[in-house]
Amino acid sequence: MSGAAAASVIELSDVKKVHRSGDLLVAALGGVSFAVREGEFVAIMGASGSGKTTLLGILGLLDRPTSGSYRLVDAEVATLDETRRARIRGERIGFVFQAYNLIPRATAYKNVELPLVYSGVRASERRSRVLEALAEVGIAERARHVPAQLSGGEQQRVAIARALVVRPSVVLADEPTGNLDSTSEGDVLAILERVNAQGATIVMVTHSSEVAEHASRIVRLADGVVVADEALGRRPLALEVAR
Repeated sequence: MSGAAAASVIELSDVKKVHRSGDLLVAALGGVSFAVREGEFVAIMGASGSGKTTLLGILGLLDRPTSGSYRLVDAEVATLDETRRARIRGERIGFVFQAYNLIPRATAYKNVELPLVYSGVRASERRSRVLEALAEVGIAERARHVPAQLSGGEQQRVAIARALVVRPSVVLADEPTGNLDSTSEGDVLAILERVNAQGATIVMVTHSSEVAEHASRIVRLADGVVVADEALGRRPLALEVAR
């Protein structure tokens, strides 16, 4: 990547999303346009109702825009059928949720393994990738524990490992520190920064200015539109490491 601008992984052009509520049409997104370069760490901020959750759902191919273009890794994905969207979602996108979304009766190992099972990865490769992902987030020794035996910070580490095990082009994080104490928050942000430094593109929704400052760029939403798009004065970590 040295000497040349990184390619865009995400490109949104005039993306709109309208929800129907009874006889009313409610505009959740009013025409959002921005791009995310390979290796960036972008924070999306906005008040409740600003559209950031809707935007993340569209980025993760969990929802469709009403109109507009969404290109992911240079392919138009807004209009693909559900089968192709599911395949791309499983191969290119890792999700980290505020509520962890772990299976309660499954061990950390099994929770991390699940995306690979759905993708048809053979058992021997699944084992090596799961152990690698758990080690990456510093929780390999807790692989046999179920979520109830883990702290909130440990559960979020498992959730991050589950996102990373698919080796995604993009990691989408929805308030990843929202349920954590300050110590666990710092640990999770350090992991995300390290993952970004190793080359992953990260888009993170957060309401916290302090959390957003760990990103290299902040996109601010209000009433379903981008009202500010500001760099934080430092190169994306992945691009810095690649120099």
